[in-house]
Amino acid sequence: MIITEQKPFSEVEAALKGKNKVFITGCGSCATAWKTGGAPEVEAMKEALTKIGKTVTGTVVSEEGCDSRKIGREFRTHKAEIDDADALVIMACGAGCRAQALAREDKPIRPTNNTLFLARMERLTKSEQGCVMCGECILDKTGGLCPMTACPKELVNGPCGGYNKGMCEVDPDRECAWIAIYNRLKRFNELDTMREIQPPKNQAKRKHPQAVDKTPVKV
Repeated sequence: MIITEQKPFSEVEAALKGKNKVFITGCGSCATAWKTGGAPEVEAMKEALTKIGKTVTGTVVSEEGCDSRKIGREFRTHKAEIDDADALVIMACGAGCRAQALAREDKPIRPTNNTLFLARMERLTKSEQGCVMCGECILDKTGGLCPMTACPKELVNGPCGGYNKGMCEVDPDRECAWIAIYNRLKRFNELDTMREIQPPKNQAKRKHPQAVDKTPVKV
């Protein structure tokens, strides 16, 4: 799940200076689950913008805010309302903003959310960063625990010399990621993998922008 947080409303208001009519879009996936862009949040944003004198021409909560195909269909359904707007107010992640910007290149976008990270969900009110999308996964070497997210230093070989009594040097209230990895590998009798020195991450695999085409190759 992509974790987002709502910007302070003052930022949204400032970004809409000179834009009197807006169309609001939410996201029925991540932003709905995280309560930053579902139907209740879209309605609340509509009320807040109306109170400061904006005209909301319409709203929609997209099934998937970052799916260009679904966005295209929904935008065609609401074409008249979007045509009438000066800007799109988008309550989704950065990927959703981009998808919607490309769907209506004639309309400026104004995001209401900051995109934080890709999360591992514990429950709907609690999450923890689960992946930095490095493109070079070594979870088979670390007992399924990612040092890139669990270790503040992103060490791929550890622990560092600063850990103290099993706790992290950077965050003393947090268990050292590499101690947790050690304990998990020990449980599975796989400690030998810690003796394998992992090379530095190939940053080229984290290049931006990046795209994947999953069209089947004809043989």
